[in-house]
Amino acid sequence: MASAIVNATTAVVEWASMAFDAPFADAVVFGVHVDGHLVVEVLLIAVILFQLTRKSYKPPKKPLSEKEIDDLCEEWVPEPLHPPITEEMKVEPPTLESAAGPHTVIDGKEVVNFASSNYLGLIGNETIIDSCVASLEKYGVGSCGPRGFYGTIDVHLDCEKRIAKFMGTPDSILYSYGISTIFSVIPAFCKKGDIIVVDEGVHWGVQNGLYLSRSNVVYFKHNDMASLESTLEKLAHGNKQAEKVRRYIVVEALYQNSGQIAPLNDIVRLKEKYRFRIILEESHSFGVLGNTGRGLAELYGVPIEKIDIITAGMGNALATDGGFCTGNARVVDHQRLSSSGYVFSASLPPYLASAAVAAVNYLEDNPSVLMTLRRNIHLLWEGLSDVPGLMIVSDPLSPIVFLKLKNSTGSLKNDLELLNKIAERVLKEDSVFIVSTKRSVLDKCRLPVGIRVFVSAGHTESDIKKVSESLRRVATENL
Repeated sequence: MASAIVNATTAVVEWASMAFDAPFADAVVFGVHVDGHLVVEVLLIAVILFQLTRKSYKPPKKPLSEKEIDDLCEEWVPEPLHPPITEEMKVEPPTLESAAGPHTVIDGKEVVNFASSNYLGLIGNETIIDSCVASLEKYGVGSCGPRGFYGTIDVHLDCEKRIAKFMGTPDSILYSYGISTIFSVIPAFCKKGDIIVVDEGVHWGVQNGLYLSRSNVVYFKHNDMASLESTLEKLAHGNKQAEKVRRYIVVEALYQNSGQIAPLNDIVRLKEKYRFRIILEESHSFGVLGNTGRGLAELYGVPIEKIDIITAGMGNALATDGGFCTGNARVVDHQRLSSSGYVFSASLPPYLASAAVAAVNYLEDNPSVLMTLRRNIHLLWEGLSDVPGLMIVSDPLSPIVFLKLKNSTGSLKNDLELLNKIAERVLKEDSVFIVSTKRSVLDKCRLPVGIRVFVSAGHTESDIKKVSESLRRVATENL
C-alpha cells in the first residue's frame, strides 16, 4: 500500500508541476473561477484517501474445497524445532558415581580426577559436611521462594556478611546459581545504548549477560592491553554519544577458556584514564589467587574499592553452589530489585549457604592450603612442559592448566575430535579423568580449544605424575 501511495502522489505532483507551467494555472468549474492550487490539493487528498481505503489483499471469491484444504495440509512441512542430530551430539560424557573429589568413580572404576574445579580440595571436607548436616536438620533442603518475597533465611544474610568481610567490601548479595550471577548482574547495570568493552575470551555466562543487556558491545583482543587502550581511546575521544551513556570494561580475573590471568593493574589504570567502570568476573580466581585467596585485586595489590563490581560462582574453590556479587552498598541494593537472577529465582538452599560460610572460614584459618595448591600447579607444569604436540598457554599461577595443539588442523571441529580422542584414551587406558574444552553452538568464544587439567590441593605427587605420564604417552601416539 505504501508503494502505491508514493506512486500516486508522485504522479499527482508531476501533473501539478506541468499544470503550473501551463499558461493558465486556474480553472473554471460550473462558471466559478477556482484557484489551481486548490484543485491540486483536493485531488492529492482524494488520491491518498483512495489508496488508504484499498485492501492490500483480496480473498478469492470462491472458497477452497475440503479436498483442496486437505491437500495443502498434507503438503505442508513445518520447520524443524532443532538442527539435525549429528554423531558428535550423541556422545555421552562420562558419568561420575561418587563425589567429584581428587579421586572419583566412573563406570565402577576409581579414577584420578583432573576434570573438576575442586581447587582447594574441599569436597568431602568433614567440617563443611557437618555444617551442611546441621543446616539440613534446621532448615530442610530448599527455601521454596525467591529472596525478595519469602525465601530469605538468616543463613543467607550470614553468608553475605561473611563474604563481604572476607573480601573487604561493604556488602555482598547471593545468587542461587553460579553461572547466572554474571549474566544477571550485567543486564542489571548495563542497558540499551550503554557501551561495554569486553575481552574476546570471556566464557558463555558473560556472553549471555552481554546479549541480555542489549548494550553496544565492543571486543578487544584477549589479554592485550594495547588493544584495550586503542579501543577505549576510539570510544572515549571525539564521541559525544559515549559521554552521555554508562561505559564498562568486562573481564575475567582468571579466564576459563585459556587459564590466563588478567593484568588488573593495567586495566585499572586504563579505566581511570578513560573514565570507564569495571565488572570483574572471579569465578575461577576467588579462593585461589592472592596470598590469602581474596582474588585478583589481592594478587596485584589493587585497592578493592577501585573495582566497581565483582562477581563469582561458588562452585569452584568453595566446593558448594550459587554465586555472589560484592561491592559498595548501592551496587548491592540496586540488584535486590533489578537483577532477574536474584528477584525471580528461588533462593540458595540454606545448606549450600552454610557450606560457603564454612569453606570461607576454612580458607581463612588454613592459608597453607594455597601453598599446597601452588606446589601442585608447579609440579604439573614441570610434568607437562614437554608433551609432544601440546603446549601450555595458561598462567603459571592458574589452577587451570590449559594445553592447546601446537599445530592446529585448521578446523575447530577436527581439533576438538583430536583432543577428545586423547582425553578418552587417557581415561580408558590409564584411569585419569581430563576434559577438552566443550563449546556449544551458543558459545561465541574466539580462542582456540584445548585440554583443561584442573589442579586441586587434594592431589598427591603421584596423581600429578600419573596424569603427566599418561598425557605424554597418548599425545606421542596421536600427534
